[in-house]
Amino acid sequence: MSQSRPNRIGAVVSELPKMFPEWLDRLQVKYFNPVIRPLAGRVPGLALFKHTGRSSGRRYETPVTAYRKGNEVAIVLGHGMTDWARNAQAAGAADIKLFRDEVHIVNPRIVPNGRDVAALPSYARRQARNLAVFVADVG
Repeated sequence: MSQSRPNRIGAVVSELPKMFPEWLDRLQVKYFNPVIRPLAGRVPGLALFKHTGRSSGRRYETPVTAYRKGNEVAIVLGHGMTDWARNAQAAGAADIKLFRDEVHIVNPRIVPNGRDVAALPSYARRQARNLAVFVADVG
């Protein structure tokens, strides 16, 4: 699995490779996610990841770009290890609202790179060759 380290303000930071800098992560969470959340699950490729907080027990909904092929769902972790991925791993399950479908996922895991993830289309596999991928089975 991944290693974590505290950053200069004490928050835990993922050691997984990232495609985006931390300042962009903060902007996305605060401004971009609230704008696209209503479209998630209604627009192809844009999904709504529904998970339960590890400590709080609260339900969260996070917009993600998810891919499904057969009984496998994959999400490229361009932001490194995220809270939604940690929450799903801790719970062992989550729900994803994909275009026209809502599926329950089980057996969540992190694959170190996306070169061999069958659920990723070729263009996403190329993007993920140096990034970790969240993979789960539809159950």
